[in-house]
Amino acid sequence: MENEFVVYILYSEKFKKTYVGYTSTLLERFKSHNQLATKGYTIKFRPWKVIHVEFFSSKSEAMKREKHLKTGIGRDFIKSLIN
Repeated sequence: MENEFVVYILYSEKFKKTYVGYTSTLLERFKSHNQLATKGYTIKFRPWKVIHVEFFSSKSEAMKREKHLKTGIGRDFIKSLIN
């Protein structure tokens, strides 16, 4: 089976923060952000909820989309999801 890559957007209602990432193991990654990780940006703003996911067949496509979501246009898109 081919890997599927997921670009995801997390939102912390408590802290009004967003996080954009990509992975091939969404459930494990989400659990890491919310419970398992002991260091890094996301541990400070728990709990997170997934507010958006997009699926890609290649890692390079997913990385390109993740990068786009971190631009001004991408951040505007994320704001529209929250509001």
